[in-house]
Amino acid sequence: MAQSLNNLAALYYAQGQYEKAAPLYERALTIREQALGPEHPDVAQSLNNLADIYRAVGDYAKAEPLLKEALEIYRKVLGPEHPDVATSLNNLAMLLKATNPKYGDGIEWKLKQVIGFLRDA
Repeated sequence: MAQSLNNLAALYYAQGQYEKAAPLYERALTIREQALGPEHPDVAQSLNNLADIYRAVGDYAKAEPLLKEALEIYRKVLGPEHPDVATSLNNLAMLLKATNPKYGDGIEWKLKQVIGFLRDA
């Protein structure tokens, strides 16, 4: 059920119908949290998906904590060298850079982490 909701939400997202996609991503997240537990990689994926909706509509304050939570899940469950950690770091870095110029140095550090990770892969 969660995967079907996620797929439908992704279709709406691709069409720019964010108001239809958001509740589906939220429902998929709830189902995944209940079925898989709060620290499962699929939960992190749902958090990233929902954050992407918020980013797309300019609600950066809602997107940031979701991206941070997804990153922590990926780090804890998959380890710091996993590609999903790099993707999550990149998503968070791009959001912070776009919305908070004061994070410049910290963002550069995170991006260097991602680049280094990708070189080693």
